[in-house]
Amino acid sequence: MNIKPLAQFDDRTVGTLLRGSRKFAGFSLRQLAERTGVPRSAISAYEKGQRSPSLSILSKLLVECGVDLELHFARRIRHRDGLDRGEELEQVLALAEQFPATHDRELKLPKLADIIGVLK
Repeated sequence: MNIKPLAQFDDRTVGTLLRGSRKFAGFSLRQLAERTGVPRSAISAYEKGQRSPSLSILSKLLVECGVDLELHFARRIRHRDGLDRGEELEQVLALAEQFPATHDRELKLPKLADIIGVLK
């Protein structure tokens, strides 16, 4: 299943995920409603992207369909000096400045005969 950051989930994406999970589990709308206590009409509206389920209801529906709902929390990008940047990015860039990259102006590739010789 394609994993996306929560911020990229809209009602349509949630609906597609929920419908796919339900069908994969082999449940009809009625069966999933009976198993979870969530009204069939609500599940249908969630799947069509017409309504947005709460996190607890979405979790209940997905778990019943055999899908583990994993949440990962990460530091948000913060605003500093008029620029948006994350603390981790600042640290990485500071570290990268200590080790400047040097390379030849022209890329030199090994000859095919040399590669074959190494493989033998």
